[in-house]
Amino acid sequence: MDALIGPEPSPCEDEERDGWFLTARHRRLREDVREFAEREVAPLIPEMESSRRVHAELSRRIAARGWLGVTIGCEYGGMGAGHLAKTLVIEELARVSGAMGAMVQASQLGAAKIIHFGSKSQKRRWLPRIAEGSCLPTIAVTEHGSGGHVAGMEASAVRDGDAYVLTGRKVYIGNSHVGTLHGVVARTGPGSQGLTAFLVEADRPGCRVEPQREALGLHGFSFGELVLEGCRVPVKNRIGNEGAGLRVAYASSTLYGRPNLTAVSLGIHQAIADEVGVFVKERVRYGKPLHELAVVRARVGRITSRLMTARLLAYHAAALLDRGLECDAELMNAKLVNTEAAVDSAREAMEIHASVGLFTDRPVERYLRDSMLMFAPAGTSDVQVLRLAESALGLGRAPWSGQLAGDGLGASAVQEDTRVPAVIG
Repeated sequence: MDALIGPEPSPCEDEERDGWFLTARHRRLREDVREFAEREVAPLIPEMESSRRVHAELSRRIAARGWLGVTIGCEYGGMGAGHLAKTLVIEELARVSGAMGAMVQASQLGAAKIIHFGSKSQKRRWLPRIAEGSCLPTIAVTEHGSGGHVAGMEASAVRDGDAYVLTGRKVYIGNSHVGTLHGVVARTGPGSQGLTAFLVEADRPGCRVEPQREALGLHGFSFGELVLEGCRVPVKNRIGNEGAGLRVAYASSTLYGRPNLTAVSLGIHQAIADEVGVFVKERVRYGKPLHELAVVRARVGRITSRLMTARLLAYHAAALLDRGLECDAELMNAKLVNTEAAVDSAREAMEIHASVGLFTDRPVERYLRDSMLMFAPAGTSDVQVLRLAESALGLGRAPWSGQLAGDGLGASAVQEDTRVPAVIG
C-alpha cells in the first residue's frame, strides 16, 4: 500500500499531504488552472470550433503561465512539481478544451527530451525559456512510411563538418504550427542504433511546416507535418551521442506520452460527466426531470463509475512515476482505461442527449470527437493490451519508469523495443 501514498514532497515546496495523492499545493494548482481555463479558454471555443485552426495566441498565453515548466526543475525556473501536478494541469485545461489540454501535453513531450537527455548547456539554454513560456517545444518522430515503427524511419542526418544536414518529413507533430523548437529524431546509421536526436529551431533555414489540415477534433490544436530540406543543424544541437535517438523517442512516448494522453482523456471525461449532470436536471420528460427515469439514472451511474476508476488509475500511475518506482504497466493501463472510458462515456452521453446532442449548441458532440483522437498516440489500445499481457507473462522489456528518478533516465543499458508507438507531439 505504500505506493498508493503518492510522490514525495517536491524539493521546491515541502507540504503536508491532504489526501491519498494530492497535497494542498496540488489543489491550489488545480484551482488556478481551472479558473484560468474557464475565464480565458472557454470564451474562445466557438471561434476555435468554427475556424478549425490552431489558436497560436491562446497557446502562447497558456505557456506564459509557466505550466509548460511543471516538470522542469526549480534551478531552471520551472515548478519542479512532478508528473502528478502535470496531470492536473492537463486535466483541468482539457476539461474546458481538449485542444488546449493537448497543446500542453505535446509541449511536455518536447521538454522531456531536454530534461532527461539534454547536455548541461542545452538545459541552461532551453529549459528556462520553456518554463517562462517563450519557447514551445515539440517532438518529431513519426513518419508516413513507418508509423509507430520508429526503427523504420527514413529521415536522414548526415554529418558535414561541425553540423548535420537533416532531410525528410515528420508527421503528427503536436504543436507543429506554434512550436518554436522541434526535437527531431533522424537516421545517422543503419538499424535501431542508427538513430540520433536533434534540437531544430523552427525558424532554421530548411525547416518548415506544411499547411494545417482539418481534423476530426481538437480544434485549436495542430498536429501537422514538418519538412526538413537540407536543414543544417550544429553539432551542439545534437541530443546525446549518435545512436541515442531511439532512447529519446521511446522514453518520450512511454513515460510522457502515455500519462499525458491519459490526462487529456480524463479532463474530457470530467467534462462529459459535468454536461450530463446539467442536462438530466434541466431537461423535462413526462413532467419530471430526465434523471428521474431509471434508465437515465443508470447511465449516469455508469459514467460516474468509469470516471472514478479512470481518475484513480491516472493519479496512481503519475504518483508512482514521481516516486521513481517501476510503473510501466500502470502507465499502460491508465492510458488504456482512460481513453476507452472517455469514449464509452461520450457515447453514453450522446444517447442520453438523443437528437439534442447532434447539434453544436451542446458540447457533448465535441467531447465525443475530441476523445476519439486520444487512441492512436503513444500506442493504440491494442498496443497497450499487448504490452500488459507481456508484462503479466514476464515477457516484457526492461522497465523504463524506474530510471526517471533524479535528473535523467540513467546510464544503464536497456533493451529497447523498436516498435515505438506513434506520438502526437
